[in-house]
Amino acid sequence: MTSLIPAGSSPNAQLQQFETALLGHLEDLGLPSDGILVGIPQRAAVLSNLPTALSALEGDERDQAMYISKMIAAASAGLFDAALNYLWDETVGVLRQRVETYDLGYFFDVAVPSPDRRKYLSKPEDLAQVADVDLLRATKEMGLLSDVGHHQLDGIRYMRNHASAAHPNQIEISGLQLVSWLETCIRQVIMAPPDEVAAEVGRLLKNIKERRLTDLEAGSTAIFFSNLVPDRADSISSGLFGLYSDPNVAAHTADNVRDLWPPIWQYISDDARYRFGTLIARHVANADHDRAAKGRELFDLVDGGSFLPEPVRAAEISRSLEALLTAHHGWNNFATEPAPARALEELVGTQGDIPKALAKRYVETIVEVFLSNGSGITWAADPIYRRLIEKFDSTQAGYALRAFKGVNIASRLQTDLARGQWKKLLELLEPKLTRNVDRSLHDALQKTNITPDLLSKDRAILNLANPPAVKLRKG
Repeated sequence: MTSLIPAGSSPNAQLQQFETALLGHLEDLGLPSDGILVGIPQRAAVLSNLPTALSALEGDERDQAMYISKMIAAASAGLFDAALNYLWDETVGVLRQRVETYDLGYFFDVAVPSPDRRKYLSKPEDLAQVADVDLLRATKEMGLLSDVGHHQLDGIRYMRNHASAAHPNQIEISGLQLVSWLETCIRQVIMAPPDEVAAEVGRLLKNIKERRLTDLEAGSTAIFFSNLVPDRADSISSGLFGLYSDPNVAAHTADNVRDLWPPIWQYISDDARYRFGTLIARHVANADHDRAAKGRELFDLVDGGSFLPEPVRAAEISRSLEALLTAHHGWNNFATEPAPARALEELVGTQGDIPKALAKRYVETIVEVFLSNGSGITWAADPIYRRLIEKFDSTQAGYALRAFKGVNIASRLQTDLARGQWKKLLELLEPKLTRNVDRSLHDALQKTNITPDLLSKDRAILNLANPPAVKLRKG
C-alpha cells in the first residue's frame, strides 16, 4: 500500500501545510475558517490506523469501494462529519446490492409490512424508499446481517443521523471512532458472507420461482423448516405469503407455496400468524380483493381462521401504527409525530381496547416512541404516549415489560435519554402488573446494575422474562 504521507516527512507537517493553505483561501474569500476542520492529531490518528482497518477489504470489494475513498479523502481534509456520511453511503450501498442479488421481492416482503406501500415496490431503484432502520432490520431477519453486525451498525446509523454531514450538528467525532466504524462496516457488511441458512433460503426461493418442486424436494424443505429458529421461520413465511398474494404469481410458484405453507406454518410465531391475518383484513379494507382472497386461501389451508382479526378496526390501527413509526423515524419528527399519535389515541378509545392480533405490536410501538429517538422528547406527543400506557391492561403491561428483548428497543436503549425514559416506563407499568412472574421481572429490572441495552443478553433476566411452562400431571 502506498503511504498517504511521503516517506521522510512528518504527517503532522503535511497536514498542517494543507490546512494552512485551505483555511487561508477561505479567509481570502471572506468565509468562516474557525471550527471548520478537525484537529491535526485526530486526522493523523485516522491515517496511521487505516492500513489495519482496511486489511480485511480485499478483491473486487476494495476496487469498487468508491465511497470509502471519499471517506478517507474527507477525513484527511479534517471533515469527519462528511467522512461518516460517505462511510454510511458505502455500507448502505453494499447492503442494497446484496439484497438485489439475493431476492428483491423477499426483502420487500420482510422490510415493508404495509401492503399500501409494498405493492409499489418491486425494482432495485425502489430500495431507496426503504428507511435505513428497516434495511438493517430486514437484512438481519433474512440472515444477510448478523445479530452483532445489526447492533453495531445501528449505533453507527444513529451517529450518522446525529453527528454526520447529513444535517447540521455540533457533535465531535474522534479519529479512532471513525476508523473503528470503518472496520465494523468492512467486517460486518462488505466482506461478511450471508449465513448458511440465508444461502439455503436463497436457493429455495430461486427454485420455487423457476420450476415445480418434486415431492422429495418439498419433503426435504419441510425438514429444513423444522430446524429454523422462530425469527427466521417468520421471515421466510413473509416471503412465501408475499409470493402467493402477488396477482401475477406463476401457477407453478403458487403450487409450490401451497405445498410448503402447512409445514412452515407450524414453526412460525403467533405474532406472524396474526400479522398475516391483519394483512388480509387490510387488503379487504383497501378493496384489494385478489390479494385478500389469496391470503385467505393460505389461511384455509392451515385452519388459520382464528388468527384473522377484527378486520376494519385492526386495519385502521395497523395503518396508524405505521404512520406513527414513519413520523418517529423521520428527520422532522418533533413536528410530524403528534398528529399520528393523536389519531392512534382516538382509535384506541377511552378503554384502550386493542384487537388481540395487534396487542403485542401495538405495545412495542408505544414503548419505542415513548423511549424517544435518543435525540429529544417530542413534547406534544409524550403526554399521549403516557395516557396510552396508562390504559394498558395487565397482559399489555407484561409485553411492555419485556420490550427490551426487541432488536430496535435494545438499540434505542444505548442512549442516555432512552434509558431515562425506560425508568419512567417501569414506574408507569408497576401498578398494572398482576402476575407473580411479571412482578418478579419488574423487581429485577429495577434492581439490576446492567444497562438497559444489555438486558436481553443477561441469562438471569431472560429466565425471568421467559419462565418455563408449567406441565400438568395426567390423572
